[in-house]
Amino acid sequence: MTKQDLTNAITNCVSRGDKAFVPYILAGDGGLETIKKNILFLQETGVTAIELGIPFSDPVADGPVIQEAGERALAEGVTLRKVLQELALFNDEVTVPLIIMTYLNPILGYGINEFARDCQNSGISGLIVPDLPYEESGLLRNSLTISKIALIPLVSLTSPPERIKKITAAAEGFVYAVTVNGITGVRNGFGEDLAAHLEQLKKVSPVPVLAGFGISTPEQVRSIGALADGVIVGSAIVTAFHMGDLDLIHSLVDASRNEVHQTIN
Repeated sequence: MTKQDLTNAITNCVSRGDKAFVPYILAGDGGLETIKKNILFLQETGVTAIELGIPFSDPVADGPVIQEAGERALAEGVTLRKVLQELALFNDEVTVPLIIMTYLNPILGYGINEFARDCQNSGISGLIVPDLPYEESGLLRNSLTISKIALIPLVSLTSPPERIKKITAAAEGFVYAVTVNGITGVRNGFGEDLAAHLEQLKKVSPVPVLAGFGISTPEQVRSIGALADGVIVGSAIVTAFHMGDLDLIHSLVDASRNEVHQTIN
């Protein structure tokens, strides 16, 4: 799949009255063999796309739940290269767009052109690099463009309007609207300025706007999803897989669907 398939999956979801739902999983938490099982399970639940986090020893955006999952995966010997090799083995069975979330150093160590090519061969549609500032994004953009992979930007609550315009103008796939000031992880509530922030983003963005960080309950999926084109749920999904609580995952995905759709199902 390509970056256009990613955007189409989100816009098609919104056009039928639902909200996009993108679960985050830490690739290789429990071993490399869990990647295929977890992706196919999420695909079966009806998610819009899947974000795959790559374990990294020095994360800057990940909260304790994802850091601990990363440590478990690193202890299993999971690396960026091994994840892409594993994905390539079954990408013909995957029908939803896949997004890689990793940091800049692993990509530089891999080699940018080789990384982009291997992502394309593994069926990756989008890339999120939390420690890559907009001003340095040209470092990856050319290779990703050749491989038809979206470079998905993050926009924080503190980004000033002029910077938001620049970031969104270059956005591909979707804009990742960070809902809190801080790292990922479960939150009980969100700031009063979030609604205005998401409204402003949707006005200027040429691609869909998805909200993430801290969304962990069906109620939050519904309330935050109502302000954006969709949501990204990370720590709650990682915990659910780790604890074997698959019912929670179903309830989170179901919360992204409109009431009519839920009634029909």
